[in-house]
Amino acid sequence: MSLLLQTQALSLSFGAIVAADSIDFELHEGERLAVIGQNGAGKTTFINICTGLVRPDSGIVMFDGKAITGKSPREIVRLGMARSFQIPQLFMDCTVRQCLELSGVARQKKLSLVTNLSMANDSTELDHILELVGLRDRQHELCENLPEGQRKLLDIAMSLMLRPRLLIMDEPTSGVSTEEKHSIMEILMRALDEQKTTSIFVEHDVDIVKQYATRVAAWISGAVAADDSPEIVLADPLIQKEVLGI
Repeated sequence: MSLLLQTQALSLSFGAIVAADSIDFELHEGERLAVIGQNGAGKTTFINICTGLVRPDSGIVMFDGKAITGKSPREIVRLGMARSFQIPQLFMDCTVRQCLELSGVARQKKLSLVTNLSMANDSTELDHILELVGLRDRQHELCENLPEGQRKLLDIAMSLMLRPRLLIMDEPTSGVSTEEKHSIMEILMRALDEQKTTSIFVEHDVDIVKQYATRVAAWISGAVAADDSPEIVLADPLIQKEVLGI
């Protein structure tokens, strides 16, 4: 597997709070990495640095062999790294299909006040993405009418319309009922596998991590305290005490 994402000595502080403590990290194509840690451990800060929302104090971020430190989120997306947020970022007064169309024209740099969304997109691709995430039957509904689980799926679908090589998901099952979590993750992972998209997902549910991650990185106080298979990381006494609270 080729190296896709790499950070070297990545550091960031907010006053006396160390959010990233000289992080050296590598992610290879095809991996499903779960990022775990208590609130405030630095998980989201790390994601924000990698996706261009926050600049580090020092260190380097490399994506597919290119330095992306300091690039804007828009530039990073166009290089092939997309992100979904804990709270889905949707156009609530648009339909499900229109949201995907907006993502499609943004990828093609065709978005303007006079853009015909349906004409600017490949309808076959749209239909395929809708089918992948199980939203084809609801494609003409307004986003505001979707339950939380389907909003999460639509958020991921919009990211997939950008054709990313890497998709970073911030708590894809948060706000979703316990009964829905596994079905949503099944859909997401099937879609990512079909699209050959590498993934990082922040997650607090240990059962989800065990079932869907091929690798786990545990954050404590702005640093990666453990990084290995789910079986090894989740059995680590330090991680059980400081992260899992066992």
